[in-house]
Amino acid sequence: MSAAAPANDTLTRLFLDMLAAERGAGANTLDAYRRDLADLAAFLGTQGHGFADASTQALRDYLADLADRGFKSTSVARKLSATRQLFRFLYAEGHRGDDPAAVLAGPRRGLTIPKVLTVAEVDHLLATARAAVDEAEQPGAKLRAMRLMCLLEVVYATGLRVSELVALPAAAARKDQRMLVIRGKGGRERLVPLNDAARQSMAAYLAMLPEESAKSKWLFPSFGDSGHLTRQHFARDLKALAGRAGITAARISPHVLRHAFASHLLHNGADLRIVQTLLGHADISTTQIYTHVLEDRLKSLVRDLHPLSEK
Repeated sequence: MSAAAPANDTLTRLFLDMLAAERGAGANTLDAYRRDLADLAAFLGTQGHGFADASTQALRDYLADLADRGFKSTSVARKLSATRQLFRFLYAEGHRGDDPAAVLAGPRRGLTIPKVLTVAEVDHLLATARAAVDEAEQPGAKLRAMRLMCLLEVVYATGLRVSELVALPAAAARKDQRMLVIRGKGGRERLVPLNDAARQSMAAYLAMLPEESAKSKWLFPSFGDSGHLTRQHFARDLKALAGRAGITAARISPHVLRHAFASHLLHNGADLRIVQTLLGHADISTTQIYTHVLEDRLKSLVRDLHPLSEK
């Protein structure tokens, strides 16, 4: 690498600045790109190269190294996407005279069907959460149980991303609130309706909050740096609750509840475009991971409604 060539850290920073400014990438997205590009930089460093002078063969060697390290095809595809975008940016901005990643071929990716709980399992999970509220004797334990029940009711009613859920403002629980205004990925805003169960759960939870916590601008306040409950804390509490409900930890996460929201809506007749809007997907192709739900529903319709189908 030429002594005058910009360092990997400098080029990474310029690339991330572009993502934030031009594409509205959020902190979590930027962190993911930063980690992937740091991994690429570390490999290229072992070969005596950097972003400014890496060849197509060096990038192919990196992909082979990822496979040797046991990365799944989905992870390799994500890292390849970051690599392609970086070098496309470097070429467009004049930091390189070529784009060595343009001809790279990625791994084959099969259709990934998201993990989904059945309606009965979600009902049982909610019932277990309500029972935990009733059984808690100490005020602190009862408040934590009520918070978890509220989180469950809201995420299943709205399909929010976990980052959107834990950062809900206290104003989301106003008595007359029928819709939530959510600022999602890329700063895009969307309206998400609230059902009665979620509204009642939020009201009951707020009524339990100590006076000091009730003054917070967050619906789920915390003493951490963010000021609100963290995603990790919710995920841990959710897995513990699932264990009490007889659901294995591997089958449950906040994102699984988002999948359940979408899948159950589609199974009951919702339009894919409506679900796309509710989930905040910028592209319909992202929502199409639920196509299997539509296929099952269409098969059921033909079986039940076609005049020549066997009864």
